[in-house]
Amino acid sequence: MARKTKKTKTDELNEEISNLKDKYLRLAAEFENYKKRTTKEKLDSTNYGKESIIKPLLTILDDFERANKNIKKDNEGYILINQKIIDIFSKHQLKKIQIENEEIFDVEKHEAISSLDVKDKNKKGKIVEVIESGYKLGEKIIRYPKVIIGK
Repeated sequence: MARKTKKTKTDELNEEISNLKDKYLRLAAEFENYKKRTTKEKLDSTNYGKESIIKPLLTILDDFERANKNIKKDNEGYILINQKIIDIFSKHQLKKIQIENEEIFDVEKHEAISSLDVKDKNKKGKIVEVIESGYKLGEKIIRYPKVIIGK
């Protein structure tokens, strides 16, 4: 006949302590995950708020850029206003996406709105003109650059 070992009161208490420690560690880890998640959500919410304000203002920046191409040197006030807008945007982590001359078109980074026949074979599949600048808010692209690519 098999002999059953009786649990002593000490064994029962040790088992209960072990269970409670396990529950405590799980709860602590769960709380730490909660803190991280809410911090990230708060940051995302702040960035989304900035995006909803900045994105509509990008059209004004586009107008300034187009006008800058045709501006004469005697219009310093206009240039200062343009610089002020750029400074305000940069304080809020808005960065213009820089496109190199004849950069290879990448669907993940650019929005092709048209293509142009090019004689130079080296320009095929590359950006030949930027129609509208793209912008990043922090590391998130909030507007892709609109480009014309060579075909």
